[in-house]
Amino acid sequence: MNDFTRLLTAQVAADARTLPARALARLSAANPASRAGTISELRAVAARRVPRVVFDYVDGGAGDEITLRRNQTALRDIELRPRVLVDVSKVVTATTALSEPIALPLIAAPMGLAGLLNPAGEVAIARAMSEARSISILSVMASCPVEEVAAAAPGPLWFQMYLWRDRGLVRDMLARVRAAGVNVLVVTVDVPCAGNRDRDRKNGFTVPPRITARALADGIVHPRWSYDFVRNPRISWGNLPGDSAASAASLSTRTNQQFDPAATWPDLTWFRENWPGRLVIKGVLDPADARRAVELGAEAVVVSNHGGRQLDGARATISALPAVSEAVGDAAEVYLDGGIRRGADIAKAVALGARACLAGRALAYGLGAAGQPGVSRAVEILGSELRTVLALTGCPQVSDLSPAWVRQP
Repeated sequence: MNDFTRLLTAQVAADARTLPARALARLSAANPASRAGTISELRAVAARRVPRVVFDYVDGGAGDEITLRRNQTALRDIELRPRVLVDVSKVVTATTALSEPIALPLIAAPMGLAGLLNPAGEVAIARAMSEARSISILSVMASCPVEEVAAAAPGPLWFQMYLWRDRGLVRDMLARVRAAGVNVLVVTVDVPCAGNRDRDRKNGFTVPPRITARALADGIVHPRWSYDFVRNPRISWGNLPGDSAASAASLSTRTNQQFDPAATWPDLTWFRENWPGRLVIKGVLDPADARRAVELGAEAVVVSNHGGRQLDGARATISALPAVSEAVGDAAEVYLDGGIRRGADIAKAVALGARACLAGRALAYGLGAAGQPGVSRAVEILGSELRTVLALTGCPQVSDLSPAWVRQP
């Protein structure tokens, strides 16, 4: 237990002397997400329930956050082209992702340190996606180890990895992932170095959190989060090796040093040679890059700009999607990542060539708002909106969507 946790524990203990035990339990067990009707409303609940420094870590992007906003605005600028007098008494949202049947074209994107939002972390996300009959992608930077997540959630689990310098470390990680029953590896290729996260810099975000008057005050005014945090702190990376007593700060330094700015296409070939399962490449925006990834053995590519957290000023993923989809053709599946906040966003992405969409922040807001029930509520909101959009568009089968159903600006 680090000094921050000790001080926060002492404060929560002091609060406990003035609050009945049942009241403290209700703080943790309450589900304010049940009343949220949109992802935006879930975001507002999460912003109230978690400390500002944690919320900004999840909510923020790189630089001036131009690309972060662009991902959403570009989706909203696309018009839907409805047909009328179509039988929509039965709307079907089911599809497949790398031959895996899923109930709707929505996959949980890999996120680092989800345990900062809620101690259930990635376990809660994986369970919620399993219950929704879809897929969760676990990040190598997750709070929960792959073995724990795989054991806790019976649904399909994919694993995300980076191009790190230490191939021995990567090889050991891949062995653990295979032993846990994971068959799909997602390699993120758009992080040769960390992006400029201005919100994190201004907030002094570190892992573990630095002990400052502001940090302590933030914990005190968020008693629900503090209560859960003290009972089960998740402030480190569950998949990285090392002594459990080692500081998360030293792990952070080691991890940042692992990103390889010299990585090139042959490094992707190394993954194909050392991973016997399905291979997905995440982080492409250029059609030529997507085509080359497929030529080197990728069975799917994810059109992604890292949620606007890497290169600020990059184009919106939905704008890049049609050309990537055309370049790849039937040789591989294409997924879209970035800006998904509405069911209509999913419909537009599928119409423009995506097999499914990855959602990160939308599910993270649910996690911060109410743990696993909050994630489930986020999935429920997006699924319900998608069904309504399909009905009102006159396209009862999501797999029938095509560019003919939308108009781009």
